[in-house]
Amino acid sequence: MIPAVDVKEVSYRQNGNLILDQVSLSVHQGDMYAIIGPNGGGKTTLLKIILGLLPATRGEVRIFGNPPEIGRCQAGYVPQFRTFDFRYPITVREMVLSGRLSHLHGATRRYRTEDRKVTDEVLDQLDLARFSERSLLNLSGGEQQRVILARALVGRPRLLVLDEPTVYVDTPSEVQFFDILQDLKRSMTILLVSHDIGVISTHVTKVACLNQTLHTHDTNEITEDMIAATYHCPVDLIAHGLPHRVLKEHQGRVGP
Repeated sequence: MIPAVDVKEVSYRQNGNLILDQVSLSVHQGDMYAIIGPNGGGKTTLLKIILGLLPATRGEVRIFGNPPEIGRCQAGYVPQFRTFDFRYPITVREMVLSGRLSHLHGATRRYRTEDRKVTDEVLDQLDLARFSERSLLNLSGGEQQRVILARALVGRPRLLVLDEPTVYVDTPSEVQFFDILQDLKRSMTILLVSHDIGVISTHVTKVACLNQTLHTHDTNEITEDMIAATYHCPVDLIAHGLPHRVLKEHQGRVGP
């Protein structure tokens, strides 16, 4: 089966600085694949290259066997939370419906009955129908995040790409969000990035660590050597119901 995402020896330089160094990974159809790593490690850059929003300096990317500019029509993208201005005077329904813009055709480019039908279905699926006429500003952080996700889902993607999806939500909302992703995984491939290594391995099928270079054993286990290679310092594993890792005392900084 053709991988949902296939990245081969991708490197990227910006203003002469090496951001990604010969990164290769394969996200197979049905995977829930997480890429973790420190801030500034290149995670968002890699997602943008996969989606064709940035050109790789070298290397090759395919989405379902196609170059990004073709394959990304089968992808739904949830960018970082802070890229949205929730003060904008728009309702939940209007925000979610806007995710159908790429499906509009004809000279008038008006929403069709099908667009509104799909929007209603996704609002119900994510338990947002009761908020559909509410302003975005009057939602909790967790509710706002579900709206962003719903906007990506109305395009009926085969691949869902998420950038730091739970960074600005509280712990209960984070748990609920990952429960939603587990349900979505039944019908699509999911690729997400995060700098939070707390609950990732309990939810995903595979995990990789990225800090300019990529480290993975192609499983959902976050090993000590992966963490050490990524964060450039020793790490302890602690368990309080859910396992998580903390950096040991060390000298030097984290990240490149």
